[in-house]
Amino acid sequence: MVSRWKADRAATFARRLGRSATELGESGGTTTCPDIWELSNGDVAVIGRDLTANYAGQLPPDVVVGDDERLVVIPRSMIIAAKSDIPDA
Repeated sequence: MVSRWKADRAATFARRLGRSATELGESGGTTTCPDIWELSNGDVAVIGRDLTANYAGQLPPDVVVGDDERLVVIPRSMIIAAKSDIPDA
């Protein structure tokens, strides 16, 4: 049996994937912005708007957001900018 993935709470921020929200014009002049970071263990941290409740009734049948998870949304421009920083394997 495969064990459930667990986030490593000791992992630290290693590098930004893509460009900052300010560089992409997505910050709206604020300091609280979406972001994508690779952690020291290779996992990825995403900072975005928490829309868990908004999408709760619209999830595909095979998608479940766990009690300890949140569905976050980031601008499309951010994931496109990060594409070249994300390894294929």
